[in-house]
Amino acid sequence: MNRVTASLAVIAISLWMCPPWCIPADRGLWKRVDEGLFVGEFDPPQKQAGRDSKITVVKIDPKSYSFKLLCASELGKLRRSPKAWCQDYNLISAINAGMYQKDGITNVGYMKNFDHLNNPRIANTYKAVLAFNPVESAIPPIRIIDLGCEDFQTLRDRYQTLIQGIRMISCQQENVWSQQDKAFGMAVLGIDKGGNVLFILSEAPHSGYDFINILLSLPLSIYNAMYLEGGREANLYFSAKNLQFERMGRHATDSEGDKIAIAWPVPNVIGIVKK
Repeated sequence: MNRVTASLAVIAISLWMCPPWCIPADRGLWKRVDEGLFVGEFDPPQKQAGRDSKITVVKIDPKSYSFKLLCASELGKLRRSPKAWCQDYNLISAINAGMYQKDGITNVGYMKNFDHLNNPRIANTYKAVLAFNPVESAIPPIRIIDLGCEDFQTLRDRYQTLIQGIRMISCQQENVWSQQDKAFGMAVLGIDKGGNVLFILSEAPHSGYDFINILLSLPLSIYNAMYLEGGREANLYFSAKNLQFERMGRHATDSEGDKIAIAWPVPNVIGIVKK
């Protein structure tokens, strides 16, 4: 074995022995906050005048973090901002769990958290279900079930927490939205090809179709994604290791400098805690 071959062998062995979190992920694009926890800010590929806010992404390794669904329907019917949910329940980060109905409490699609049913009805038009808290360790700890290509009836009993929402990126990594005139900031949850969870927040308004294409073009290795919320109600909060921020979406009718001072209280959030 020559010197060059020996050096390559040492590097290969070092990478194999080093867990994924100790290798810089997409060096220069992500800030490693803690083991299995990264934050990145990305520019849309094509900036538009007045719409150049960065897209904030929290990347979470489910081997290091547990996911929690907190529902006002289960916890005193008090709506809170994601920041307040984090502070009250010791979460590191939280994002909208989905859109909700006119009662201000009930998710638009099926929502179950262990023995608690927020909404028992499966909406036929919503083709994505976020599933976590598995009943057995041999299956993925968290996944987006694509109702267009997977059997939900088979998979639903394998997870304790289920949140139904609108599919954005299919299991074929395809944009499944059509173009629309409306534009708004968005909260999105994605799963990358390595099984990491992505909390995604765009403050700047985009159409859903355009934003999906942006996500597919960014260096996120995104596998699939579901829509959580839009406009001023879209909110992401993060606080860990001296890094703290709160991001809120806005509507196309808001001026770029029109910052929302107070985050909208929401009934349901997805949060994370360290294992």
